[in-house]
Amino acid sequence: MFADRAKIWIRSGKGGDGHCSFRRELYVANGGPDGGDGGRGGDLIFEVDEGLNTLVDYRHKRKYAAGDGEEGGKRRCHGKDGKDLVLKVPEGTVIKESKSGKVIADMSGENRRQVVLKGGRGGLGNQHFATATMQVPKYAQPGQPAMELEVSLELKVIADVGLIGFPNVGKSTLLSRVTNAQPKIANYHFTTLNPNLGVVDLDHGKGFVMADIPGLIEGASEGIGLGHEFLRHVERTKLMIHVVDAAGVEGRDPVDDIYKINQELEKYNPEIAARPQVIAANKTDLIYSEDEDPVERLKAEFEPKGIKVFPISGATGKGISELLYYVSGELEKMDSTPVVFEQEYFPEDELIYEELPYTVTKEDDMYVIEGPKIEKMLGYTNLDSEKGFAFFQRFLKETGILDDLEAAGIQEGDTVRMYGLQFDYYK
Repeated sequence: MFADRAKIWIRSGKGGDGHCSFRRELYVANGGPDGGDGGRGGDLIFEVDEGLNTLVDYRHKRKYAAGDGEEGGKRRCHGKDGKDLVLKVPEGTVIKESKSGKVIADMSGENRRQVVLKGGRGGLGNQHFATATMQVPKYAQPGQPAMELEVSLELKVIADVGLIGFPNVGKSTLLSRVTNAQPKIANYHFTTLNPNLGVVDLDHGKGFVMADIPGLIEGASEGIGLGHEFLRHVERTKLMIHVVDAAGVEGRDPVDDIYKINQELEKYNPEIAARPQVIAANKTDLIYSEDEDPVERLKAEFEPKGIKVFPISGATGKGISELLYYVSGELEKMDSTPVVFEQEYFPEDELIYEELPYTVTKEDDMYVIEGPKIEKMLGYTNLDSEKGFAFFQRFLKETGILDDLEAAGIQEGDTVRMYGLQFDYYK
């Protein structure tokens, strides 16, 4: 079974809680705090596995979680870190946030391994909260919560050249003749239900990867038939060979066929429709009409638009060499960098803004902010870095915390405490 899509739930590890304890030793009347820190939660990582070519494993198991960090111990013992979880996927897998459809990671090109969800930081033990005025802190920081997300996995075939066209025009036959691929071929609509890849090797020419994109039909862009299943595989191709049945064996008009398929591509993604095309007028060995040469009709229609037409026969091999050398030459003119989808969804930023509660209270001369939202933000933000501190400031403003502080009567120079973090308030 070929599976090129799956939806799974993933979770990183929760950070272990910090420990609250005090040194107890003979002849030491007032031992100081000695609670250890919690361990870091495990990361949820995706990694490319060259031996995989489907997502079928993710159809059977839907939930994946990294290990949680252990709680800190007495005598400053650090909790054990949670175990990372590495999920293996085939090259070309795009990971998206399931609700928005935004790209989290594209496992293609140089991106072979990516941490998608970071584990929570371990909480600090009470040893860190001792100050000159508070020498017996009875507080330890809880571990930061895990990050969890539902993601969609989509396998988008990576090929330089895509064979497109209606079912039964000879795409599989062409692929089997020019590459080492062995697609199943039979005279049925939708014979090819999964993309077949093959490598074209040319003498004195640059080889390239060719994919037989399964047959399209009218309405494919709206998902009719298996439209969306197939169209996603065209997204990475740099050039398309549009195969048509020039002999009209099934009674269809080859010129009309080309316009219909291009119309589906345009509806699905105009950028893909604008990519270079070459027309392979196939089954020329079956042309018996004496009235009009269908190949000349195709040339007259499309070559003035810059689309070359090559008469070929997948059955006899006639004209295929000229087609392949032309395609190879066109590819050499193009950028060799593979098409990789940019990241649009950043889990660390997005998940911190979730609707979690927090409180703003005043204790003596200090304003105290607490709650799961604050714990989560502190757990995933490195305040020592310029980027992390800028994010911290934006977080306070955009979540309404600054407004709540002002409503509580805070003045410039007053102290704010968020668990183990203290700072003076200035506008």
